[in-house]
Amino acid sequence: MEKLGANPANSIPLTPLGFLERAATVYGDCPSVVYHDTVFTWSQTFRRCLRLASALVSLGISRRDVVSVLLPNVPAMYEAHFGVPMSGAVLNSINTRLDARTVSVLLRHSGSKLVLVDPALLPLLDDAIRLLPATHPAPRVVVVEDPHEKELPSTPATAALTTYEGLLETGDPEFAWVRPESEWDPIVLNYTSGTTSAPKGVVHCHRGIYLVALDSLVTWSVPERPTYLWTLPMFHSNGWSFPWGMAVVGGTNVCLRRVDAGEVYNLIAERGVTHLCCAPVVLNMLANAPEGVRKPLPRKVRIITAGSPPPAAVLYRAEAVGFDVTHGFGMTETGAVVLSCAWKGEWDRLPASERARLKARQGVRTPGMAEVDIVDGETGRSVPRDGSTMGEIVLRGACVTLGYFNDGEATRAAIREDGWLYTGDVGVMHPDGYLEIRDRSKDVIISGGENISSVEVESVLYGHPAVNEAAVVARPDEFWGETPCAFVSLKDGAAAAATTAAEVIAWSRERMPGYMVPKTVVFQGELPKTSTGKIQKNVLRKLAKEMGPTRSGVGGSSKM
Repeated sequence: MEKLGANPANSIPLTPLGFLERAATVYGDCPSVVYHDTVFTWSQTFRRCLRLASALVSLGISRRDVVSVLLPNVPAMYEAHFGVPMSGAVLNSINTRLDARTVSVLLRHSGSKLVLVDPALLPLLDDAIRLLPATHPAPRVVVVEDPHEKELPSTPATAALTTYEGLLETGDPEFAWVRPESEWDPIVLNYTSGTTSAPKGVVHCHRGIYLVALDSLVTWSVPERPTYLWTLPMFHSNGWSFPWGMAVVGGTNVCLRRVDAGEVYNLIAERGVTHLCCAPVVLNMLANAPEGVRKPLPRKVRIITAGSPPPAAVLYRAEAVGFDVTHGFGMTETGAVVLSCAWKGEWDRLPASERARLKARQGVRTPGMAEVDIVDGETGRSVPRDGSTMGEIVLRGACVTLGYFNDGEATRAAIREDGWLYTGDVGVMHPDGYLEIRDRSKDVIISGGENISSVEVESVLYGHPAVNEAAVVARPDEFWGETPCAFVSLKDGAAAAATTAAEVIAWSRERMPGYMVPKTVVFQGELPKTSTGKIQKNVLRKLAKEMGPTRSGVGGSSKM
């Protein structure tokens, strides 16, 4: 056969933005986004996204500029996933649970030019903007109105600002959206952390998001025109790629501003919900909702849960309620779930407890992930498939991040020259080829689906005037899965003698996001150390585990 190469027809860059254009043609009159009594169709959503892109360009937004969003799961948040990159800009979704100092750091590090913000978050954004250096230009602010929420009074830095609907009115619904020059162009910037002066910003390209969005649909066997409930925050790794994925299949996106078990059950019944994603903490909330809140499901509802291994008992209870749960694993660096406990039909014949145990494993690579392995930290070789030999989980594939924004050192540390992403998670490979996480990087605590760096929490605690040493590990929690537990030794003196656990917790709450604040503080005369002077966190983890789980965020304190 004659040698063939690339031609103009097959060199058009892959981009998930084209999914919306197709949806407007195929599913034009079908519902796209639902929020209370507001219902948009796919043709309307397409035009609104074009208006947003056009308006952003008219404000001076251009290729590779960063546009941030500080929004809950409302229609504008969904539209931003298309409209912002359709202007050529890079979408930066900020965790709404962060504090003002952290938000300020992210705005500065990303160089954000504009922020779409919810009225309830205006005070937070106002404080963050005030913390920006005088030499750093403040981003333009656009307030996203919500007629279903009480209006909040404007704060000084955000008075008389542009409104979202007003901005859309200035946009062109026939705008020729800005296509990427290359499929390797960045489309999103997501931060894995934000509590230090050097956060890690994960950059994904159009190609990676295009492929992982399709991969997620295939992995979950999502049919045409599902009804998807947004219990997973869209700021959380872009909702695991499903904003773009729902456009592929013409799904109905049911927006949910805040997660409440009763509201979830009501929407499942009223809107015919078929699919949703959530962290194990939300799965636990739904499975253990009181009888008056929990309602019989009118149909099977499919759930993907990821973030931390769900207890087998929670999986059992959730499926007894009527949920069909798929357990997966992903990272901000992969853009979505890339490991899934692919279910085998013969497992259906096993006892419920055994089924739950099997499903608690992270599983196998999704079809779109090229390779996954568990390697020995010293030799770099694959560990035996014996279900007991532990090693680090490594991933390789097209959806792996391009790297960390303006942080070459962190990029080189995580992604080796051969393309393997070293996750920092420790697991085992079972004889059947299914992977299971057994431990985590010592610096990471997963609480309610949020990754918390223990080192970052410790760095704040060391700033307490009475603290001599601090080490933070995970303590089991009945509601959140895990919460930070701080082991602290105090300095000599009257100030230290008067220091209590409650005071340390209150002090921490003023200096870090709420979910990162230690729920338990344990005072020790001296923290256990190795012969070389390193704190023995393995000893502290054992102590925290022996303390038993905290109850629904209720922590405690003690002295040792």
